[in-house]
Amino acid sequence: MKYMLMIYAGAVEADGTPGEGNGNIEDWQAFHQKVQDAGILVSSESLADFVTATTVRVDASGVRTVTDGPFTESREVLGGFYVIDVPDLDAALDWAALCPGAEGEGAMVVRPVADFGA
Repeated sequence: MKYMLMIYAGAVEADGTPGEGNGNIEDWQAFHQKVQDAGILVSSESLADFVTATTVRVDASGVRTVTDGPFTESREVLGGFYVIDVPDLDAALDWAALCPGAEGEGAMVVRPVADFGA
């Protein structure tokens, strides 16, 4: 079953980079290699500039509203994701716990990917 591991940085510096406790580049490279070596990687991406985002909403009358950012007062931002293919939720949670994004003020949100063909 496929699961998306969404990586949330708990603190973001003024320049848009993750704050303390979200691992260093070597930690991220090691985690990525483990996921690849395990043969469970479907896809992954890191998002550029964690503080730059735009949200689009369309109301019932079709009027589009565009605002800066996906958040109001939250400092927690989506920094990237992994999609992995593992047997069950427990395995997905185990992999999420290994990710440097789960450290410090960071968090991992694990969601099953819908399979509409099943």
